[in-house]
Amino acid sequence: MADFIAKTPSADSGRCERAFLVGVQTPKMEPGEAAELLAELRELVENLRIGVIGRELVNLRKATPASLLGSGKTEEIIAAAKALDADLIVFDEALSPAQQRNWEKASGLAVIDREEVILDIFADRAHTREAVLQVALARMEYSLPRLTRAWTHLSRQRGRGKMGGEGETQLEQDRRLVNDRIVRLKHELAEVRKQRGVQRQKRQRVPVPTASIVGYTNAGKSSLLNTLTGAHVLAEDKLFATLDPTTRQLQLGGNHKLLVTDTVGFIRRLPHGLVEAFKATLEEVLVADFLIHVVDVTNPNFEKHHATTLAVLAELGAAGKPTLTVFNKIDAADEAMLRRAHQLVPDALFVSAHTKAGFDILEGRCVELIADEFDSTQLLVPHNRYDVIARLHEFGDIQEEEQLDGSVRIKGRFPPSQARFFAPFVVPAK
Repeated sequence: MADFIAKTPSADSGRCERAFLVGVQTPKMEPGEAAELLAELRELVENLRIGVIGRELVNLRKATPASLLGSGKTEEIIAAAKALDADLIVFDEALSPAQQRNWEKASGLAVIDREEVILDIFADRAHTREAVLQVALARMEYSLPRLTRAWTHLSRQRGRGKMGGEGETQLEQDRRLVNDRIVRLKHELAEVRKQRGVQRQKRQRVPVPTASIVGYTNAGKSSLLNTLTGAHVLAEDKLFATLDPTTRQLQLGGNHKLLVTDTVGFIRRLPHGLVEAFKATLEEVLVADFLIHVVDVTNPNFEKHHATTLAVLAELGAAGKPTLTVFNKIDAADEAMLRRAHQLVPDALFVSAHTKAGFDILEGRCVELIADEFDSTQLLVPHNRYDVIARLHEFGDIQEEEQLDGSVRIKGRFPPSQARFFAPFVVPAK
């Protein structure tokens, strides 16, 4: 069955190309916060290849159930959007299904909110099976209470054939189809989680420590991974350039190895449905031994981006993990930006993924974290036990190896599952 998504009125007749944006400043928000979010919304909408032809910032003291804004302001915005020949109105504030229907009925235009914009971007960028499933689930759950937007024939009935009786409405059928699809998607995602668990267990057979790169979208996470490991992850100057987690091995000094995973970027007002749907992808954050929190120091709002990432990490249950805060793009930063960053996180690192500046310090801190978190074991293995030496190399992270008279001294980290096999060769700690 093809994916079913509720369509806006104009989506049935053609693609929306001209958007009018509406931001809302409420008493609970900091001064200027709505303007910053509206600027971010513009970038989000343009990522969908939709032109922004106008925008308006509304000071709202109290929301109204019918349209969020008062009737007078609603008419004013509709008139402004139509005067600019807009075919789409985009709200930075979340709209209820009823508010969305009321706006579309009053304006005759497509009306969406920030959540739907982000969902469409994620749908456009998802490539792996897991990401596609996760986005599809989030879109289904978002669409379910909005199905009435898709139909003007709600009174039509479909008979039950020879059984007779009143048929179910088209809306009821669609709700059942979407609910069935949600159940199937959740089942498929559960299977994907099992597969990822198996892959993770295979990685953990060799006790190589892991780090996850987290941060606000477009902070330079993929560029950092590429520069650190020589990977070739897509790194473009746009929001959510890549959604699929990528893991690469980083060879550090002292024969230390580190598995580094790039994760999906965070954003203010990230739809809760996406946080839930992407739990499988973000499991890499939960199982990582430590985090590398990347912040774009050149962004004028980097303090809020830093706070947003910490809030999402807390929602994921990863707030207490050891974390290296890394301010990126110092090659394009001025002294004022760097001072603000020092004040925000005094023990942060400062790097440039473009010039590699500061990478020696970053790698050194990673080695320190590995040494703090993982104890090494020293073993003496007789020369005639090459089977043991081979097994150590297969399952362990070898840090040092020295040929001695009659034996080989090996220092490294080894999985607990192999402890009984290695126990006879362990050198007791002094």
